Amino acid sequence: MAIPIPEHIQSLPPYTPIEPFEVLSERVGRTPDQIIKLDANENPYGVSPRTRKALSGMKFPHIYPDPESRALRRSLAAFTGAAFENLMAGAGADELLDLITRFLLLPGDRVVNCPPTFGMYPFDATLNAGQVVNVPRRPDFSLDMEGVRKAVEQFQPRLIFVASPNNPDGSLLPAEALETLLAMNLVVVLDEAYIEFADESGEMGRSLSRITQTAARQNLIVLRTFSKWAGLAGLRVGYGAFPDWLMPVLWKAKQPYNVNVAASAAAVAALEDVDYLSGVVSELRRERQRLQAGLDAIPYLRTYPTCSNFILCRVSGRSAARLKSDLAEKHGIFVRYFDKPGLDDHIRISVGKPEHTKVLLEALKCMS
Repeated sequence: MAIPIPEHIQSLPPYTPIEPFEVLSERVGRTPDQIIKLDANENPYGVSPRTRKALSGMKFPHIYPDPESRALRRSLAAFTGAAFENLMAGAGADELLDLITRFLLLPGDRVVNCPPTFGMYPFDATLNAGQVVNVPRRPDFSLDMEGVRKAVEQFQPRLIFVASPNNPDGSLLPAEALETLLAMNLVVVLDEAYIEFADESGEMGRSLSRITQTAARQNLIVLRTFSKWAGLAGLRVGYGAFPDWLMPVLWKAKQPYNVNVAASAAAVAALEDVDYLSGVVSELRRERQRLQAGLDAIPYLRTYPTCSNFILCRVSGRSAARLKSDLAEKHGIFVRYFDKPGLDDHIRISVGKPEHTKVLLEALKCMS
């Protein structure tokens, strides 16, 4: 007997994920080592030496993981400066986004979303029976603060999601904008998935992150991840800092073994190898500058300033979708194309290794 599916689930637009090496290589008839994957903001250098050693030497993969991820949270407290008691780890920051919307939204509650931005914010809100109020960003991708204020007054939303740096353009949220949001009557979910690439002090996000403020700011949640800077995208491990009042609810309702033993071991090892990974992040920031200079020399591309490990480009005088497909089919280079309002003529390119930049720029010049 078929059971009716709730309307908000039936009408949910699917999130389009990025596919792995083996699927992409088969699609274009190349081996995995013959393609250049610059479409998902992954770290091309992979995991750190200590992480690789930790993964190969796990002693208890047959035992359930610690449901409270205590070793990882102790390491995160030392790394971030946030209180151990306010930290929670998740199977990627995506799991924590789902938990936040599941726990804080009643059916019909509103959530403010500021597109273009990460597509999982409206996805999770809608999945959990929330209603999304979109306040589009300005042409330079800055927040429309007056539009947000009006949306808060009119719709009385419970949450707003803001990424800093924002995906897909890489812009940072100004401190004064965050303070304005926190003064409104709603919970601010600040997604800092790429903050390590914005921190030029060498402190891997410490000088820019707001993660230490969650205990004192009762309406601030900060999310971060190991997927980008630590190269752990395939292991799915993220974390967040939450206000005191929310922690008991999170512990009560999250999946008991949400962070698996491999992900936990890898993340702890990464935090023991920060000096190595800091060097990798510095190398990617230097390569970002070189890549951006090369892209700026391509006549049909216009880049945007970025503080992340990707560069958004506006494509002029030709189809951005066709450019993406030509790069993949003719050169084995995969970049991200966005088919959505405000981005239908844009591509996003992840920062790779110097050899990836060389091949990409040569391919783009051939298409001039």
